[in-house]
Amino acid sequence: QVQLVESGGGLVQAGGSLRLSCAASGRTFSDYATGWFRQGPGKEREFVAALTWNGSSTYYADSVKGRFTISRDNAKNTVYLQMNSLKPEDTAVYYCAVRLAGGWRVRAYEYDYWGQGTQVTISS
Repeated sequence: QVQLVESGGGLVQAGGSLRLSCAASGRTFSDYATGWFRQGPGKEREFVAALTWNGSSTYYADSVKGRFTISRDNAKNTVYLQMNSLKPEDTAVYYCAVRLAGGWRVRAYEYDYWGQGTQVTISS
């Protein structure tokens, strides 16, 4: 079992920054690929970023590339999503997820554990 708890969401103006955190308990992030997804109003859940199990590689959706950074602190068993230059279209509930099978994926159904989500709202 893996429990994931996201935090750090909020309301910011366009152009601002937020850092989301995802704390894990039960198992360590360093064993699994970790992903961030988001779901905007009336939209399907979409891939945002992923980090491989060993932290050696990162992957991003084109819509966030160059603005978002995924990282991990093994000592705190926490994964972060630093979001800069935020846009109104980034408004969504953001979720972190863990994939036990190894290897990152862009499809939400391929992840095994999910956090409860944190709301990010960007005003124009």
